[in-house]
Amino acid sequence: MARYTGPSCRLCRRENMELFLKGERCYTDKCAIKRRNYPPGQHGQGRPKVSNYGIQLREKQKVRRIYGVLEKQFRSYFEEADRMRGVTGENLLSLLERRLDNVVYRLGFASSRTEARILVRHNHFTLNGRKANIPSIQLKAGDVVELKEKSRKIACINESLDAVVRRGTPQWLELDKEGYKGVVKLLPAREDIAMPIQEQLIVELYSK
Repeated sequence: MARYTGPSCRLCRRENMELFLKGERCYTDKCAIKRRNYPPGQHGQGRPKVSNYGIQLREKQKVRRIYGVLEKQFRSYFEEADRMRGVTGENLLSLLERRLDNVVYRLGFASSRTEARILVRHNHFTLNGRKANIPSIQLKAGDVVELKEKSRKIACINESLDAVVRRGTPQWLELDKEGYKGVVKLLPAREDIAMPIQEQLIVELYSK
């Protein structure tokens, strides 16, 4: 399975914003954006002119990197969102938010989406009482995600749950911290996604 294996902080600097790809490190002074707030590379500190296409491309790349999705899969999400009823951009964000790895992260079981994906792939969670080790599984209202009994003593998971108060849990999810499980109460709405995303730019890019 293809995946990005390069430095995560470089991606944040390229998009000129915190993408929270490295968990707790992103909340400290070690964050790359706080230390070097300019794009990586030889010409990173210059002032390049950006076209309309460049603005749209950067927005698409930013969202891809936030959710850890490669181009082919991201395009598939867009095509599915375009076939759905409603606003295409909002449908796209809803599909990305309802990925199993993202829900695990949003509930607070992991400090980053990358860590959540690893935990899912290593069979630490069940979905509605059944084995679930595919990060891209689409969740729906009423689904229950639960940490397996044998995994409840893992230090990084408990540390992440302890820090969930600072990060908060979205309104469309309900966390039972003592029971190590979470419920998808309803489908995520646009206002539930706090990241500064302009999804209309992505729609315009793919509609050309």
